[in-house]
Amino acid sequence: MSADGVTKKTGKKAKPRKHISLALQGGGSHGAFTWGVLDRLLEDEEITVEAISGTSAGAMNAAVVTSGFAKGGYEGARADLETFWRAVSEAARFSPLQRSPIDILFGNWSLENSLAYMWLDMSAKMFSPYDLNPAGDNPLAAILEEVVDFKALNESPAKLFITATNVETGQGRVFRNPDITVDVLLASACLPTIYKAVEIDGVPYWDGGYSGNPSLGPLVRECGSDDTVLVQINPVKRPGVPKSSRDIANRLNEVSFNSSLMKELRMISILRKDAPEHACEAAKWGAMRMHCIASEDMLELDQSSKLNAEWSFMTMLRDLGRDAASAFLTRHRRDIGVRPSLDLDLFAPDYSL
Repeated sequence: MSADGVTKKTGKKAKPRKHISLALQGGGSHGAFTWGVLDRLLEDEEITVEAISGTSAGAMNAAVVTSGFAKGGYEGARADLETFWRAVSEAARFSPLQRSPIDILFGNWSLENSLAYMWLDMSAKMFSPYDLNPAGDNPLAAILEEVVDFKALNESPAKLFITATNVETGQGRVFRNPDITVDVLLASACLPTIYKAVEIDGVPYWDGGYSGNPSLGPLVRECGSDDTVLVQINPVKRPGVPKSSRDIANRLNEVSFNSSLMKELRMISILRKDAPEHACEAAKWGAMRMHCIASEDMLELDQSSKLNAEWSFMTMLRDLGRDAASAFLTRHRRDIGVRPSLDLDLFAPDYSL
């Protein structure tokens, strides 16, 4: 996505843009945090997004941005992001999945005290979506068809990589621009306890978070930019030991959906130090400069809030994302194109035992 030239605000020649790739994690409604990050980055006159790798909610954000930019530039992408998230919230307005009165009173965003959420959680242990939703209906389908221009997305020069997990092999498949459809996006966000597997060319797929949340490989191998900004909405580290059944389930969800990403970050960490210069593939991985936009406020949110689609919750997360992106640019703008700002030693394997 390139927009070099004269700035609208000053009429002066724009500064040379810093080219980056984006890696967008999935996480249900928490993807509204990524909306805020993207909203802030897209209004910055020094940033050009070359490619996006996304999974689940990250895939939705990535598709909306790529389509919106093709239709109306950065402003079009920002407008379509708001349209998408507002439509998601409107579609859930009459859903039984709402916060309990006591959570509303105390300002908690969790749904764990919601009777509907408790029923959903319990029924998922006894029934499958093939029992409860045999038609495979997903309200996101209509929203995506309304907001995303798939023809523009398929033909866009901005590279888009969407990951889904092959149910039969357990391996991730990365879909690229020409192959991305509504079904691909739904597959990338298909939680198997809620929705039937999405079949594409006769192959069943589940949420891409199980195999790549998101996949970094395509950004390393197929893109010119050596700077990748990870937008993290699933905390890697969470202090303390979870002891309640809810907290344990929440932490297991975070660990499982971060595992594939952790492996790729560890590989980059190792190769930055040890890769021989003549090893082409290793050199590409080792040359990647990783950055990260995250917020410690996300630690306060539990797994159930990923199903909270209240507009006030969405906009709160959006504002957190904008603030996090602004803080990142203030601290690390000069690092882009020069050095990584994410300490990859944190992800290096521990061989102390």
